[in-house]
Amino acid sequence: MNSFEFNKIAGAVLGTALMVFGLKAASEVIYHSEKPEKPGFVIEVADATTGGETGGGEVAVVSLGTLLAAADPKKGEAASKACAACHTFVKGGPNKVGPNLWDVVQRPHASVPGFPYSDAMKAKAAEPWTYEVLDAFIKSPKETVPGTKMVYGGLKKDTTRADLLAYLASLSDAPKPFPAP
Repeated sequence: MNSFEFNKIAGAVLGTALMVFGLKAASEVIYHSEKPEKPGFVIEVADATTGGETGGGEVAVVSLGTLLAAADPKKGEAASKACAACHTFVKGGPNKVGPNLWDVVQRPHASVPGFPYSDAMKAKAAEPWTYEVLDAFIKSPKETVPGTKMVYGGLKKDTTRADLLAYLASLSDAPKPFPAP
């Protein structure tokens, strides 16, 4: 191979590399995406450093009744935006990936007609969705009903869950009373 052939091959390789890097730089200028000011919704994560403990090493426990008495259904409606991807909240609304949640408080498990519940949820069909059961399920669906189809990881913050429960309680023609504080 003479030097002229080598120069043609090297020029083709270098020209291709220059074009690839040039197109990459040009696409970054043309298709620039900006980070949103505020995320769509915040995913709560438990803080592993504190573990929710007080100075004496004891876990501070607040009753569900106390949390619900202080809960804000408007904040719960905002928290339900993450749930709206799979559930509807209107009376007579259709099922989505998850069942309609209208009047869910005190309704029996696996009782929405036409929804294909998991076998684990069908096994609990005789039990009602009390505030306590809903609270535990929203906190950790897979732990509360092992084998459930619900893939949501859970809502760990007690006050946010209470707000969400207050919102769910308001979705009824005859809202059920909260448990005593």
